Amino acid sequence: MSRYTEALRWLYGLESRGVKLGLDRVAEAARVRGNPEAKLAVVHVGGSNGKGSVATLVESVLRAAGYRTGQFASPHLHRYVERVKIDGRPLREAEVARRLESLRDDEALPELTFFEHTTLLAFEAFRDAGCDVVVLEVGLGGRLDATNIVTPEVSVITNVSLEHQRILGDTLAKIAREKAGIIKPGVPCVVGVRGQEARRPVRRRVARQAARALWIDRDFGATWTGNRLSARVRDHQWDGLRLGLRGRYQADNAACALGALDVLQSKGYDIDDEAISVGFRRARWPGRLEVHRGQPAFLFDAAHNAAGCQTLAAYLEEFAHDGRVALLFGAMEDKDHAAMLGAFDGLVDRVVYVKPEIRRAADPSALQEIREGAIARSVRDGLSRARRAAGPRGLVVVAGSIFVVAGARAIVKNLRSDPPIAM
Repeated sequence: MSRYTEALRWLYGLESRGVKLGLDRVAEAARVRGNPEAKLAVVHVGGSNGKGSVATLVESVLRAAGYRTGQFASPHLHRYVERVKIDGRPLREAEVARRLESLRDDEALPELTFFEHTTLLAFEAFRDAGCDVVVLEVGLGGRLDATNIVTPEVSVITNVSLEHQRILGDTLAKIAREKAGIIKPGVPCVVGVRGQEARRPVRRRVARQAARALWIDRDFGATWTGNRLSARVRDHQWDGLRLGLRGRYQADNAACALGALDVLQSKGYDIDDEAISVGFRRARWPGRLEVHRGQPAFLFDAAHNAAGCQTLAAYLEEFAHDGRVALLFGAMEDKDHAAMLGAFDGLVDRVVYVKPEIRRAADPSALQEIREGAIARSVRDGLSRARRAAGPRGLVVVAGSIFVVAGARAIVKNLRSDPPIAM
């Protein structure tokens, strides 16, 4: 067993501690380790959907502008090392193993969760690499998320929808309050939230923290003209931008990214229009509206909640394809399965259900009671069934959970994945 695999086995063993929201443990651990987060210039990105796209666009532009970047995301698609990237490249296995061993053996640390250890590892890696700017994606919620011990250059809230309701609250207002918790005193924020119910708690937080806010539709926005993007932030206008990310909904994400970049520019960061054009065009986010051509073709999208499935469905309506459409679907048990599956009504010819290989996964038989479909024994079996249902000229859509997308994508594209570790 390699050092990397052994270190991951230890880390994944911490999953039994579950999700423990709160900042006290990670703040104390950071203090023990010399407060690595205090050395970082951070763009902090939260929201219900689009966090990864916004973070990817901002990081890509900053790298095009010549900055040394760090990017933190979760969960990973295929390999744990993908969670922490420097200049667009994942950390090496040897470095991850060494850093995890250092955390494991530090007896002065409090009892941390899987995510808290990972967050601390990222902060230390970014500090030691001398990153100029770190784009930090919130894990869950915002107010009590482990990433929220940072004081960023700018905070971004992409949008708010119903998700993780057992943890974050059962209304848009309650969830928005948690998301808005990343807004810090005097730190500018970019708000992509629409709707009065969700905006109200964000507006209150902005006022209490005396933070300058840029609001979508008022201060910034973006629209499509054909396959090119026109965008504005206050009095700055861009036309003819190309995005490396698919989907018309990416207009809002691009606008949020531009809002964050505008704040950085106001703070003295040298980010010109050429860097924005190049960075947007080069941006890639695997497993999100990702097309793999073949017979049949595949469309991978880690749409993990109702809003995500609705945006995937909107893209599917525009996607040019021949033949039948099969949906390979699996989800976590705490999701609104009826709303997720309802988004695909009239768009797919056959559904194949599979259980993601994680404890929190929904039972496929419960999904089958909502919408008729076949139940597969595994992701590989599900792929075989979906391929047959679609036929060589058809399309297989893989969605519902990043864990299903990761498993299917690795098989279809013959990609290396971390060894399976019981969680």
